[in-house]
Amino acid sequence: MARNDERRARLTDAGLELLADEGARGLTHRGIDKAAGVPAGTTSNYFATRDALVAGLVERIGERLAPRPEVLRELAGREPTRELFAAYMRDIVTRLLGNRKVAVALYELRLEATRRPEIAKVMGDWQREAFAADVAFNDAAGLPGGRREVALFHYAIEGLLFDRLTTPIDEGTPTDEIIDDLVAGLLPG
Repeated sequence: MARNDERRARLTDAGLELLADEGARGLTHRGIDKAAGVPAGTTSNYFATRDALVAGLVERIGERLAPRPEVLRELAGREPTRELFAAYMRDIVTRLLGNRKVAVALYELRLEATRRPEIAKVMGDWQREAFAADVAFNDAAGLPGGRREVALFHYAIEGLLFDRLTTPIDEGTPTDEIIDDLVAGLLPG
């Protein structure tokens, strides 16, 4: 298997863009080669199967959407309050909306997981691992709420993101205001 990390990132980024633009049906090794501007067969050298390609895309989504260390450092210096919880939520939403194609590609993969068990396995494992990490982070940071509240926020934020990435039901309400209202309504006082 090829080991050029820069080229691997270029291929997975092209794959995410293709996935966001054309959906799962447009996601082919050849299509990624073309989108990345590399010789035919390059993607196959890095990802021999479609399953390996999907796993690579999921890994790249995690890399692209990871929190910036300087933001985490700044937030970690604050007192653990509901307001801090809201600040973390705003950062998550900002990262996803700021990486629109990556977020849309993530939703495309989640939808494809409803039709393909092998994708459901990769996505399910990734989501459960991320959720467990979120719960552990919340606990370690001393933030209000526990596993149940973190799950409720996953559900709420997923809906908010889907709304903002597609056709918003209330374009006039600022996203930050919605997040503040969610925190006020879902977190214990």
